[in-house]
Amino acid sequence: MENQVARVRCQRIGCNATFTEDDNPEGSCQYHDSGPLFHDGMKEWSCCKKRSHDFSLFLEIPGCKTGKHTTEKPVLTKPTTSVKKPSPAPVSSMTNTLGKESCARCRQGFFCSDHGSQVQGNNKSINQASNLPPASNIDSQVSPAPAKKTVGINEPQICKNKGCGKTFTEMDNHDTACSYHPGPAVFHDRLRGWKCCDVHVKEFDEFMEIPPCTHGWHNADSA
Repeated sequence: MENQVARVRCQRIGCNATFTEDDNPEGSCQYHDSGPLFHDGMKEWSCCKKRSHDFSLFLEIPGCKTGKHTTEKPVLTKPTTSVKKPSPAPVSSMTNTLGKESCARCRQGFFCSDHGSQVQGNNKSINQASNLPPASNIDSQVSPAPAKKTVGINEPQICKNKGCGKTFTEMDNHDTACSYHPGPAVFHDRLRGWKCCDVHVKEFDEFMEIPPCTHGWHNADSA
């Protein structure tokens, strides 16, 4: 009786067949040459991009490569994925063109992230303080505080009272000319409202339409 040659199991991923060295022609092995990927419940072969949610069906996906069976365990290379760094969002040219005087939020006394961030530009002058001359020289170079701007009685101005933002002149200004919220505005748990009149809504458009609760003089000076 002839001795039967022991069959060994192929170590390639996706094959799992048994073979002998005498019965191992080229193309007899069908396998995957890259490891599987598991993400959010999805199983995928990185070599052929075939995938399945069910693990048993995933294991039945036939290999995408052919060759000879082998008893050597393959060395898998991890699939590389290129990660693109998010590019900084471009600054809107319209935001740069429109100043605080044309911004509805700034005119009504609200914090505006677009124009509020411009204040950070002054940090350069602060960081350059170390390059200034000694304090004794600075004192002699300090100019007097600018005089308060003189406004004509018929010169248009923008009211900075919260909830107003209207254009007025000092000729037409009086103790009931302005309708506004003395504030402050309250933003809490997705609600927006005014503490002065205790009115709160969910949508910002509705918040902007809450009628003012106080009357007084228009004020062009920011609070």
